[in-house]
Amino acid sequence: MTNQTIRIVARGIALPNKVEELKAVLLELIEPTRQEAGAIRYELLQNQSEPTDFTFIEECTSDEALNTHLDSPHFQAVAAKLEGLVTATPDIRRYHLLA
Repeated sequence: MTNQTIRIVARGIALPNKVEELKAVLLELIEPTRQEAGAIRYELLQNQSEPTDFTFIEECTSDEALNTHLDSPHFQAVAAKLEGLVTATPDIRRYHLLA
């Protein structure tokens, strides 16, 4: 598995009365993250049938690039704003592409 990228699915659920506020906070991550070294893909999705459900689909060059993202000032700033906006800690999962 040489040169295989890391795929990430990160899901968070907004409190019902905080959907627009959470969306605004999550959108703050898009541009700075796309400018990071090692970022290949960074997309934010909102579930059409359940608008409280937000999911990031990410791809980066390595675990190191992902860890750098998670430690970045813009990610940490957004993480600090999540309390009171989400139902639980976001679920962040790392994957390798099989086929």
